[in-house]
Amino acid sequence: MLDDDLDRVDIENAILKGYIEKRMTQDIRGTRYRLEGPALDGRLIHVICRFKENTDIILITVYAL
Repeated sequence: MLDDDLDRVDIENAILKGYIEKRMTQDIRGTRYRLEGPALDGRLIHVICRFKENTDIILITVYAL
């Protein structure tokens, strides 16, 4: 995230305006999702995350494409 010069608002924008690109179900800890969406400057970024039953989101990693 820091190497790609991304901020919290970039991640939030990607989650809100992006889409689920891939669902990864082979992890014993639970399903992970790869979201693709735009940062505020227009760059596409990937957000790897998990969704919890109480509507929380757990961010695993974020990177720019």
